[in-house]
Amino acid sequence: MPLDVAVAPQTLTSTLYYLKRGAEKPAYYRIDPPPGVPKWNGTDDPREVRIEDARGREAEFTLDRNGFALIKAPTKVGDFYSEEEIKRVYYPEVEQLLRDRLGASGVFVFDHNVRNATREGLAKPSRQVHNDHTVNSAPRRVRDHMGADAEELLKHRFGIVNVWRPIRGPVQDSPLALCDARSFTDDDLIASDLVYAHVRGETSRVEYNPEHRWYYFSQMQPDEVLFIRVHDSANDGRARLSFHTSFENPLTPDAPPRESIEVRTLVFFPPAA
Repeated sequence: MPLDVAVAPQTLTSTLYYLKRGAEKPAYYRIDPPPGVPKWNGTDDPREVRIEDARGREAEFTLDRNGFALIKAPTKVGDFYSEEEIKRVYYPEVEQLLRDRLGASGVFVFDHNVRNATREGLAKPSRQVHNDHTVNSAPRRVRDHMGADAEELLKHRFGIVNVWRPIRGPVQDSPLALCDARSFTDDDLIASDLVYAHVRGETSRVEYNPEHRWYYFSQMQPDEVLFIRVHDSANDGRARLSFHTSFENPLTPDAPPRESIEVRTLVFFPPAA
């Protein structure tokens, strides 16, 4: 469904899974935890929230204003289940798209994730309200991937942008809900550890706040992508992030499982920016 087709918005209510703030820092182990340590020590806080359909209003939402944006972006990828084709064809497409749309001087794709609950070995849509990084872990990504150039790059504006695309459409099962950056502050974020065998990463979970304003774009198609701002180093009034989650769509309970790909990127801007 192209962006210029008129669609009746489908605003709805669904359960989003926030996190209760506790005395301990939340930590989730992707490996077996040490003896006596739980795999996850957080407590979910499910809340019924209104999620407004932004279909037909795409031009109102931008990374700098809201922390997310919907972009029309056809792709030449024929098989998103081919790791080789994703890296050979899709990575360069994403890098060029971000340069063109954001005025970036450099883009580096550092990983991707294909989601399909029906395929063994692939991730299911995430049901936790979250952001993929924190103000501490975002610069670490630059140092992890950019080698000797990292410290010079960190002197100038940089960001992390998640590029999310349906593999099949329209998306009816587990759409993506995005929180308007104008409706929250950093006080709502809860830094959380993600523990692997050789690294301890840090992401953000989110405490419930009734002021949060949630949006989604109904019936997304494979020629559309969502830009999601995970981090921006510029502290000049623009949106620095937007948290997100998938949700159960009460309007389409029997829809086929969602298939999607998200590509995570480091985005660098010229010194003048």
